[in-house]
Amino acid sequence: MLRSISPGRAALAEYDSSLLWAALLLLTLGMVMVYSASISMAEASKFTGGKAGYFLQRHALFLAVGVVGGMLVFQVPLRVWQQLAPWLFLLGVALLVLLLVPGFGREVNGARRWLSLGIANAQPSEFVKLFVVFYAADYTVRKLALMHSLRHGLVPMLAVMLVVGWLLLREPDFGAFVVITAIATAILFLGGMNARWFAALLAMMALGFVVLVLFSPYRMQRIFGFMDPWADPFGRGYQLSHALIAFGRGEWLGVGLGASVEKLLYLPEAHTDFLLAVIAEELGFAGVLVVIVLFAWLVLRAFAIGRQAVTLERPYAALVAQGIAVWLAVQTLINMGVNMGVLPTKGLTLPLMSFGGSGLLANCTALAVLLRIDWENRQLMRGVPA
Repeated sequence: MLRSISPGRAALAEYDSSLLWAALLLLTLGMVMVYSASISMAEASKFTGGKAGYFLQRHALFLAVGVVGGMLVFQVPLRVWQQLAPWLFLLGVALLVLLLVPGFGREVNGARRWLSLGIANAQPSEFVKLFVVFYAADYTVRKLALMHSLRHGLVPMLAVMLVVGWLLLREPDFGAFVVITAIATAILFLGGMNARWFAALLAMMALGFVVLVLFSPYRMQRIFGFMDPWADPFGRGYQLSHALIAFGRGEWLGVGLGASVEKLLYLPEAHTDFLLAVIAEELGFAGVLVVIVLFAWLVLRAFAIGRQAVTLERPYAALVAQGIAVWLAVQTLINMGVNMGVLPTKGLTLPLMSFGGSGLLANCTALAVLLRIDWENRQLMRGVPA
């Protein structure tokens, strides 16, 4: 049972302040850079009415909702999320199905990933990532004694994830599919999956990704554009070539905040998928390094919180914390890899920083859950029931 005192004022000195400050710095820097990267697009778009601050205002609103939502989520004991895990996962699957129903899903640039809510659009795949963390952790804890069994440990989870993967690829949203697959696989492995089955699963996943690329013309074009963006700089290599130009112009200290040239309608999705390229151009290597260090600290602290939960014999809390760490790490690495030309172009935002209400709300919720796990760990270490 929770103590009668809520974990607000009574726990001011009982949470990981360095994790919170790293997150707040990323959120603040993200808002500044979204404004800088979106000004030209906002002024040139008829949809925004030519208002330079259009995306800033919406991003600030999304951020406020995310922070308030995170504060509310922090009040919820982790055992409640464990009880709700199967139902939240079913809700996520239902939302993915709803996207494919004519009249509900909103199509943008050939992808049907958004549900129109009137005043804003919701992207269910962002919340499904969190729901998969909850569900995979709950599944693993319930099946701990069967994790070495192919039939009873791996196959049921594999079947469920294949359904989710099929729905995501129907949108299509290959990036979310990769992140969600990585989350589920990592949680199963951390929960004690048989090493041979894990290796076989990785091999099967690699083969599956190759098949998906080979049998999808637009994915093949992205691979070719990634291998040599300068072979077709005005076609399949357009985004990557301009991202690389932004990195090259930034050098060590950047051209100055607001002075980017690539954001002047040259670099597509500058305020979403390619925000890091604008950071590189305006703040240089120093700015990119700060972002990398902050994300690395978040991930390391999340794994540390998970390890602490293991020592306190809280397997579900440990797997949730480590699942969130994997989510942040994989999505951040993919986004940064795409921006730097290390990975093929993929539509994934930079967590906590890129423009997008669903992503911000999901990320803030995940961090609130992580802080709650840390708070409960500290309460137990003090001998106080959490």
